[in-house]
Amino acid sequence: MKTNLITLSLGVGAMLLATEHAFADNNCAARTQIVDRLASHYGETRQSMGLGSDNALVELYASEETGSWTLTVTKPNGTTCLLASGKAFETVGQATVSAHGSDA
Repeated sequence: MKTNLITLSLGVGAMLLATEHAFADNNCAARTQIVDRLASHYGETRQSMGLGSDNALVELYASEETGSWTLTVTKPNGTTCLLASGKAFETVGQATVSAHGSDA
């Protein structure tokens, strides 16, 4: 799981430019509204999650059927915002890390 969060962290900067899903002119709403819309309109379900700064919940939603994905952040007040989205989602196996910190 740590590898997935590291990979997610490294890719966030590049993914911020890829936003496709639009919620009117505002990319934030109540979490239930966003989760419901991702499921009903895009067939996306939560694939991974982690805590960001200030206890923000960062989640990756994706559809294994269509390959669409969306990265969200939920603030402690319950507001969820879309950070990025895109296509060609795939699940990858976890890389093995040796004691010296390099991939095996």
